[in-house]
Amino acid sequence: MSTLLAVLAHPDDETFRCGGTLALLARKGVRVHLLTATRGEAGSCGDPPLCAPAELPALREQELRCACAALGIELPRIIGYPDGRLAEVDAEEIVAAILATVTQVRPQVLLTFGPDGLSGHPDHVAVGACAAEAFRRSGEIAALYTMALPQSIVSQMGMPAVCPVPDEAVTLLVDVSPVWEAKLAAMRCHATQVGSTPLLRAPPERQRLFFGTEYFIRAAASGWEEDLLEEMPGGPP
Repeated sequence: MSTLLAVLAHPDDETFRCGGTLALLARKGVRVHLLTATRGEAGSCGDPPLCAPAELPALREQELRCACAALGIELPRIIGYPDGRLAEVDAEEIVAAILATVTQVRPQVLLTFGPDGLSGHPDHVAVGACAAEAFRRSGEIAALYTMALPQSIVSQMGMPAVCPVPDEAVTLLVDVSPVWEAKLAAMRCHATQVGSTPLLRAPPERQRLFFGTEYFIRAAASGWEEDLLEEMPGGPP
């Protein structure tokens, strides 16, 4: 069976920038697995708070499971490294954990963060670098994709905290309209993080502009097997 493995840093990373693509793949019969490095304990407890700080890791794990169910993907695998401190973890240990999951699920495609981590977040950068190294060492994965935001969208939205890429660097854009309601449901699952995501309070048309298309860079390919993402709706930019 065709399989994709997303390797990300925090609960909610799977939803906001790639959730629609994951849901579309799942609807096509692809087995979509998720490996999340932390439980997100350094994130927000909500506004107003939905839990005490000590309860946040367990609540965010519940939110992550809720989002995976909404997207129709496999239940998440969580490593449990300290949130906000992934860069301090031995990279070899993280690479080994990713490769162990690769051996178990045998993905054709690996999806992760690029060198900019989308926002420059050190956890995003660290997990993306380790996933890229796992791809290089595996030799059994057809393609490595990284999430991206094109400069034109970032400029249009006025988002200075985001790290854009030149529009021409984007190799795949995916229209997630067919699974828009599923993506919205997954975003609502991450209730503790709504207050720290201003776009979730924006008008629907502005939300659709930002969240309704997902952008990726095909960072590497082995060329030995068909690429699962080549025929996604929207196609090359």
